[in-house]
Amino acid sequence: MRSSKKILIATGGTGGHVFPAIGLANYFKKKEFYVEVATDKRGLKFLQNFNDLKLKIISSETIFKKNPLSALLSFIKIITAFFQSLVILLKLKPAIVFGMGGYSSFPICIVAKILRIPFIIYENNLILGRSNKFLLPFASKIFVAYSELEGLKKKYEFKKIETGNILREEIINFNPEKNIKDEDNISILILGGSQAAKIFGEVLPEVFLECKNNNINLKIFQQCLPNQNDFLKKQYNSINIDFELFNFSNNILDYFSKVDFAISRSGSSMTAELLNCRIPFVSVPFPYAADDHQFKNAKYFETKGYNFLIEERKIHKKLFQLIKSIHEDKDLLTHMKSKQKNHSDKRVFEKVLKEMQELIND
Repeated sequence: MRSSKKILIATGGTGGHVFPAIGLANYFKKKEFYVEVATDKRGLKFLQNFNDLKLKIISSETIFKKNPLSALLSFIKIITAFFQSLVILLKLKPAIVFGMGGYSSFPICIVAKILRIPFIIYENNLILGRSNKFLLPFASKIFVAYSELEGLKKKYEFKKIETGNILREEIINFNPEKNIKDEDNISILILGGSQAAKIFGEVLPEVFLECKNNNINLKIFQQCLPNQNDFLKKQYNSINIDFELFNFSNNILDYFSKVDFAISRSGSSMTAELLNCRIPFVSVPFPYAADDHQFKNAKYFETKGYNFLIEERKIHKKLFQLIKSIHEDKDLLTHMKSKQKNHSDKRVFEKVLKEMQELIND
């Protein structure tokens, strides 16, 4: 018999899928639910500092492989993941399963359907992800961050619930302390997503040198890959720019209070965190993202006045011009902050809990 107080959250892959799962798990635990989180090895590295979460590890692989041999190996991993999912679900007997998007949640959700355990999928991009597209016909509901979601067939509209972005509570409750006009220099936070953008490490130092040559003083806080540390130190020291490097950090809020604006990829979770924390940001979409979803995310935010959008191929020229404009008029950032106040995800957990309990009661 399934317990109405047991929940399984399936996540994995990138931080964009994992951090919403962490926020959800911690919230449900506060509400006295018993929560387990199933993740793949890629997702595990983001969960290592959250020792209070009960984790289950499953194999995970995408089915979208062009190479026949790779496709075969992927198929074997997926079959393994189905058996692992079956064991986890039979042992836990949850009342409900949450699939947080990405192919790592796919086997858990399919096995849940076979066992007649209701599951909810979550989509925080502006275009329906491939795994969620496969899972949607079998899902009880789909929680979406934005009502403007593309790729949802009309016959499944009745399953759509706009909850907003599922974030960690410390993000939702964050109160920015830095006053944009406090200092003469411009403080910039550079985020490449949980995998760190290699292009940022290669191109941005050149842009910042141009800024320095035009008497624009910068303070740089840059997230980078461990193997980029020495290269970036050498680059920034050679142009005598004030900088601080850090590798992927769970404590990103430590940096939010220090900066005027951020430069980031436009994965849904990171942009939602910046938006809710009222941090003006420049979106540089990853040009090879599935279905070009990062560009769609960034374009949506740009139409709302929440961000600046610069395509990767234009970053050198356009970013310098933007920093120059901000240096001349910091009201550009103040205006963006005021626009960002039109968006809030503060009621997201209230909405999620209400919809989940209705489903469990049914």
